[in-house]
Amino acid sequence: MTGPKDPIKGKRRASATPQIWTDPALDQLPAAAVVVDMQGVIVSANAFLCSLLQLSSSALVGRTFHDLVHADDHDLLTASGIPQTVAPAQTLRLHGATGTVAVVCTSRAETDPSLLLMLPIDHLISEIAGLRNDETRWKYALESALEGVWDHDFSTGDLFYSATWKRLRGLSDDAQVDGSLERWIENVHPDDRAHVIASIERQDSGAATYNTFQYRERHADGHWIWIESRGASVAYGPDGKPTRIIGTDSDITARKEAEAQLEEISRRLRLALDVSKIGVFDHNLETGETLWDERILGIYGLEPHAGAPSGRSWEDMLHPDDRQAAIARVNGGVAAGAPFTNAFRIVLADGETRHIRANTAFYVDRDGTRKLIGANWDVTEDIALQEELRKAKAATEARNLELEEARIRIEYNALHDYLTDLPNRRYLDQILADDPTLNAILHLDLDRFKQINDTLGHQAGDAMLTHAAAILRSHADEDDFIARIGGDEFVILCRRGRSLDQLEDLASRIVHAFRRPIPHDGQLCRLGASIGIAWRGESETDPKQLLMNADIALYRAKSLGRDRFEVFSEQIQNQILSAKRTGDDIRQALEEGQFVPYYQPQFDARSLELTGVETLVRWVHPERGVLAPFHFLKVAEEINVLSAIDRSIVEMAYADFEAWRRAGLMVPKISFNISSRRLRDPSLISDLRAMQIPSGVMSFELLESIFLDDLEDEIAETIVALNALGIDIEIDDFGTGHASIIGLLNLNPARLKIDRALVGPITESAKQAKLVRAIIDIGRSLNIKVVAEGVETWAHAGMLRDLGCDILQGYALARPMSRRELEVRLKSGWKPSPHPDETVQTQPNIRAAK
Repeated sequence: MTGPKDPIKGKRRASATPQIWTDPALDQLPAAAVVVDMQGVIVSANAFLCSLLQLSSSALVGRTFHDLVHADDHDLLTASGIPQTVAPAQTLRLHGATGTVAVVCTSRAETDPSLLLMLPIDHLISEIAGLRNDETRWKYALESALEGVWDHDFSTGDLFYSATWKRLRGLSDDAQVDGSLERWIENVHPDDRAHVIASIERQDSGAATYNTFQYRERHADGHWIWIESRGASVAYGPDGKPTRIIGTDSDITARKEAEAQLEEISRRLRLALDVSKIGVFDHNLETGETLWDERILGIYGLEPHAGAPSGRSWEDMLHPDDRQAAIARVNGGVAAGAPFTNAFRIVLADGETRHIRANTAFYVDRDGTRKLIGANWDVTEDIALQEELRKAKAATEARNLELEEARIRIEYNALHDYLTDLPNRRYLDQILADDPTLNAILHLDLDRFKQINDTLGHQAGDAMLTHAAAILRSHADEDDFIARIGGDEFVILCRRGRSLDQLEDLASRIVHAFRRPIPHDGQLCRLGASIGIAWRGESETDPKQLLMNADIALYRAKSLGRDRFEVFSEQIQNQILSAKRTGDDIRQALEEGQFVPYYQPQFDARSLELTGVETLVRWVHPERGVLAPFHFLKVAEEINVLSAIDRSIVEMAYADFEAWRRAGLMVPKISFNISSRRLRDPSLISDLRAMQIPSGVMSFELLESIFLDDLEDEIAETIVALNALGIDIEIDDFGTGHASIIGLLNLNPARLKIDRALVGPITESAKQAKLVRAIIDIGRSLNIKVVAEGVETWAHAGMLRDLGCDILQGYALARPMSRRELEVRLKSGWKPSPHPDETVQTQPNIRAAK
């Protein structure tokens, strides 16, 4: 489509700058055409003219147009040999290869170079003859082809648009169309306006006889449609510019959409091929010609311009180990005429080996030629990755096997004791939760194991544990479950079918087996075993409760002297529960300060002057009143709180002692009963040092049984530290233990306290009196003061004085009393004295009565 006249000025727009015609452009013209310069020399001739004259382009170019024209028509030419422009066209005869040819010629002599257009006379006559018939035929043909016709006659200002042209744009057949360029261009898509205007200006300038361009135009309903416009200049003015242009418009929207879709598909295919690095080849089965694209050439290490190698060259590139199979695969696929795949290695010129995969299919092109099309892609990296994955998989499987074995080992180790290889507590808990056949539990604790472990070392202890496991395995039944659940604790779970008699027999045999000495490292070690038995019988006792019952029975066996077994009963449970309640009460009593010091005065045997007080512990129970140690000492020792009680009593008693001194109440010395556990307490010395106790005012009474001839290093070090703090040591209950004279010399105590069991009979037994006299003499000879405790009558007091005893302590002189009572007596100047009617109740002959 070309632009119409300017509707305001009524003139055509200015022509475009003349353009040199090229051979391809001339060949597009539907008429003979020749371009000549100002001297009339032919510069270019199109194919139409060459065919018309049966002369080649080279035979025409370089000749003058004057030589080409018949001599009788030279008068129609200008001096330069170009047809005159007086008339729109001239009839000339031209020399051809076989004779003259009459043509109608039009020229543009005012331009340089000049374009001459020619149509043969006979062709023109036949065209005119058939024009009328063709007009009707073309009209219907164009309409049926949906071609919209437009005709711009600028000489008359007549602008014609066919009904089909209007329908393409959504206009009615009788719609009025404003064909001005300014109005029409507004409906052209903004992105297309520049190239549309350039095409129109090119044709308006006369530079193009024919014009074809595509653009988007707005449809009447608002959407964009693609138009392909074709226009031909059919009439020219004196200035060489077209005065009439006729053309057709076609709606190519569907084609454009298809092209866009095809382009998108092609783009995706190109991208896919680029990304996947797939090379494509095409092989003509009839001619043997093969085409390779750049990608497949690159895969084979060939240059892009190298072209496909021959079949022989391709075979030579195959890896020797794969060549025969790869060629056989191709030949077999071609013979079968069916798609096939292939896999092989190639060796490049530099020696590099690549792994190739190939897919091939058959097709027939539009000419009916059978062809192969295929794709090759380089899978070298994939093969390497697969090999790495294979190795990684093998390594992973091996690792998994190791992990599984490790898991089994870990799980086994988690459920078994490393030393005896018996199941452990965790395994026991699982069995207790899962085994419905459990009938009885034997809970076993080794006697004297700690002494062996501490004295002979851990290796000896380990040997004892291994021996213990062997004994249990040898005596238990095959289906019994044996476990080590603690340091020296074992359990045996027995299945259903065992009677209580059988369980007692088993326990008896085990206890007896543990009594046999065990040789280790040149020594005979003697273990023992205490066993608690819990039997389910016909009851449905919970397995965990059954274990607790066995533990209670074991506790009972140990408390009755060890090296025995006990069977759980409700009576035992009640006793244990009572002890447990007492233990709980003791712990609460410690927290609430229910343990308080009581004081029993000590007197000079001759003057009966106060020489000090022994501090005794009493439990001020909220319900049972004041309780002596007899009621709680054993349980406190079992629950390991004696050290805490000792610490509390020492702190409270020393606070009372300081308060007495500040009040002027003279108490020369204060003594305490200290348990062996407290002596082993690492915090004892630091606690005493923090109290800043003056030297000589405090003493610790220690049981003679603690001081065997071979004093423990730990206790010996503690005694040395106590002496350094100025705290004296007294031996309590002397005469009932096993201390020798050498032991006394090594210890060098400040006092000996004769046990009440020796003091009581002296008034009735001369022999007993001699024994006490001997002890007093030993003390004097070693410069150790002697204290007699358990002085129950004044007769005892007088006799002990006469035997040379230094200090007296007992109910005849003063009972243990609270701080307040002692303070009242001290303030009154109290001093013990005999009374004629006084009777004294004798206390039990046990230390716990203190």
